[in-house]
Amino acid sequence: MNKCSFLILLFSFFLQLAQGGLAAENYAVPLTEWGLPDMQGVWNFSSNVPMQRPKEYGERQFLTEEEMSATRIMHFELGAGASAAPPGTGIEAYYNDIRVENIGIDGRVRTSHIVYPMDGQIPPRVEGIGNQFGGVIEAIGQRPVRFVVGGIGRTGPEDRGLSERCIVGFNSGPPFTPSLYNNHVQIIQNRDHVVIMTEMIHDARVVRIDRDKELDEGLNFWSGNSIGHWDGGTLVVVTKNFNGLTQSFDGFGTSKNKVLTERFTRVGELKLNYEFTIEDPSTFVDKFTAVVPMTKVAAQLYEYACHEGNYGMGNMLRSARRKESSEVSDRVADIFRRQ
Repeated sequence: MNKCSFLILLFSFFLQLAQGGLAAENYAVPLTEWGLPDMQGVWNFSSNVPMQRPKEYGERQFLTEEEMSATRIMHFELGAGASAAPPGTGIEAYYNDIRVENIGIDGRVRTSHIVYPMDGQIPPRVEGIGNQFGGVIEAIGQRPVRFVVGGIGRTGPEDRGLSERCIVGFNSGPPFTPSLYNNHVQIIQNRDHVVIMTEMIHDARVVRIDRDKELDEGLNFWSGNSIGHWDGGTLVVVTKNFNGLTQSFDGFGTSKNKVLTERFTRVGELKLNYEFTIEDPSTFVDKFTAVVPMTKVAAQLYEYACHEGNYGMGNMLRSARRKESSEVSDRVADIFRRQ
């Protein structure tokens, strides 16, 4: 990050901090032509706030002014240090400032996104539930693959992470969880449906509004089946029928019995409050709730050219078969040379 861009963000922070409280109190949510709260637009959910609360904060939900100042200074120093560093010479320089988006600090800064349980921690797991994050320490042969990022060093396509196979993204869920990049979602409405399109993997989730009839338990999907309703000015989306081929949350369990409740509330011209609750008694001993603020951006979502069966996986398989074929040809040629 360069120093100029950081100073612009810092100025934006002070401006929003000064105007935010008054604007939220007097804000009237715009309505669509059908008289419903207008949630449409492209929204960014980047954040520096940790999902779980550091234990030193206990049950305190917000940073003090002094802690916020220290956080701003820390990020300024990190940005200055990155600008002063010599340019990278290898692949370690791949994740640069063009891709990293999580610099945003806005208004009252939370100590964690999780607000329930009160300690800001993900509840304990049910006995026997292990972590399914991908990586080099995985036991080979554990299937189905439920982790999103992983499969490092694996050669079989069935063992690669789900995001590498372009099936599900690692921040788009549902629910949405801030990560290093692609932290955008576009919301499109009509009278009976809301479409929630994520930037990561470019997935469009169609939410049926006020449809009480749920799907048969045998019909399951990667992103579940979403049914919504309006609670005053809040869009409430309840998602069930996950296919069980993804993790429940944070690398634990499976999504098979997960029930996700999301609440979208417009709190300002450029601000939307996103809250999600996960209930999964097969994985966690209690439900938990997180709050992630979103900021409206004057932009469009560009194509995220990653889809199931994408070129990378096909090319890896083709190159492996080509190598095998070449090795066979070499062995045959060697046999004839010896005769």
